[in-house]
Formats: sequence, structure tokens, C-alpha cells
Amino acid sequence: MRLVSICPSNTEIVEYLGLTDHLAGVDDFSDWPEAVQHLPKLGPDLDIDMDKVEALNPDLVLASLSVPGMEKNVEELKRRNLPHIVLDPDSLEEIGENLLFAGRYLGVSSKAKDIYQLYRNRIEEYCALANQITNKKRVYWEWWPKPVFTPGRMNWLTEISELAGACNVFASEDQASVQTDWEKVKQRDPDTIIMVWVGVITEKMNPELVRRRPGWKQMKAVKHNEILVLDESLFCRPSPRLIEGLEKLASRLHPEIFPVYTGKDPLLKS
Repeated sequence: MRLVSICPSNTEIVEYLGLTDHLAGVDDFSDWPEAVQHLPKLGPDLDIDMDKVEALNPDLVLASLSVPGMEKNVEELKRRNLPHIVLDPDSLEEIGENLLFAGRYLGVSSKAKDIYQLYRNRIEEYCALANQITNKKRVYWEWWPKPVFTPGRMNWLTEISELAGACNVFASEDQASVQTDWEKVKQRDPDTIIMVWVGVITEKMNPELVRRRPGWKQMKAVKHNEILVLDESLFCRPSPRLIEGLEKLASRLHPEIFPVYTGKDPLLKS
């Protein structure tokens, strides 16, 4: 079976299903697990080279609609009659359902169910711990700085916030992705700012740029130096790997409640 993944979250799902050895090619941003680094790269996920995809003669292409603009990939797969499935989750439950769906489609239902159970168990454990916290930190997630994009109520990061003992200051917006501006963020005055710029490695994200924004020096998060720069790969991709991100965030926000972050994926521990 020859698989092609054209989105990082799908590549991660293939790993959880134990099928990474079947991957023949991936998009440019797929960087986990390390084993995919040597595979043919097919272009960025918003500009996939479909000639390269077709040349790999895949038995199945795993496509996604997790980022606006990916629709053209799906349209081109249809036009070329390339076998494919499309994953498009917004919530943690939908991510789990996508894992089970892909597992059934690829003939590894038992493996998918095992990972799904570990995934659900971890969510329930963190839910129980978060329920012990009365002082929920108000957090602002920054996906992109200009124009400003941040997750709304219908996004998994609102759930991750709650499981980490916090609340998303833009959870009032009934959308998955919210376009806003610096002034509106300032008005919401979060306790913590979390920088997870999509497609940008942590070393390239400078908190000083946040501090210099007009009026932001008066915000609680800036005054108390509560600006977290986190790996966007652990928070911005809809795959079970979000659980590792949850563990990292929770241990930073409430170390008195949550376990120490180990840096290991809790769903793949031997």
C-alpha cells in the first residue's frame, strides 16, 4: 500500500496508525515523525505539486481541509481521479473520529481503537485535574500577528485551554478561526499570551515584537511577562499529537496541579 500525505496532521495520524513505512511522499511541512524527513517532498500544503503526487502512483492520498485554501488540493485530486480521503476536524472529538475513520479505511481498525482509547483516557484525566482549578487563567492564542488570527469557540485550542485550566479569551466568537486586531486583543486583556505562529519555528518568534505593540505594555500578560512561545506543531495541527501539547501547556500554566512535562508523546510510550 502506497500512501501520500499532503498535510502535516495527516502524516502524524499515519504514524499513530503504525503505517509510516507505507508513505511514499509528504508535503513540505510534514516533519514528524523523523522517519518522513527522507521522503519526497511535494510542496507546501497550500500549493501541492499534483504532478509529483500522481507520479508516485499512490493507492491513497490523505488530504485535508484544516486550513483555508486547501480546497484546491481536493478539487485537483478529484479531477485527476486520484484515490483520496479528506479529513477536516475542528474539535478534539472530531480528531478522534478522524483517527478511527482513517484506521477503518486503511485496514488497521484495531490499532486505531487502541490509540483512540489512550487519547480519550488522557483527555478525561486532564479534565478531572482541570476541574480542581478555581482560578482559570485567561489566555490569548496568536496564530498569526498581522492580520491577527486566533482560534474561536469551535476550535480544538479552546478545548485544550479548558483542559489546561484556562479559558480562551476569544471563545465567545462562534467560529473556528477569528480574524481580529491588536486593539481588540488589548481590550480583552488576557492573563497569558501564547504565540504559536503557524508554520514558524519557535526560534523565529520574538516576544519583544508583542511587547512593542501600541498600548500592550499595560496589558496584564505583558506587565507580568506571561508570554509563552510554544511549538506550533504541538498546537496547530489537528492530530492526536495535541495531547503532548496539552501536557506541555498545562504544566506551564498550573505546575501545582498537572504532571511535569516529559517531552515524550504520551500516546506512543512503550
